[in-house]
Amino acid sequence: MIKVKTTKKDNLYNKISLSGHALYDDYGKDIVCSAVSSIVITTINGLLALDKTSLSYKINKDKVEIINIKSDVTTQKLITNMVSLLQELEKNYKKNIEVK
Repeated sequence: MIKVKTTKKDNLYNKISLSGHALYDDYGKDIVCSAVSSIVITTINGLLALDKTSLSYKINKDKVEIINIKSDVTTQKLITNMVSLLQELEKNYKKNIEVK
């Protein structure tokens, strides 16, 4: 299961961690993993294209951490959108992704 943990301070996102594997299907065929990767990487790349200081991130073997998230309106709206998309995915694949 992919576990997404969001952290807020003063009602603003300041850290998001994603870990684990969806295990929906075999490697290379897992649509849940593909969807999560697309949502997260597109959001990170979009924010960095707008402002290179909007966030920092680390990608390890089984974990992605988005940290130092700026509190400006654009960054927070796009991060909120990313979390909403992950929550929508969770509704359809409860055994494969959990968002807290």
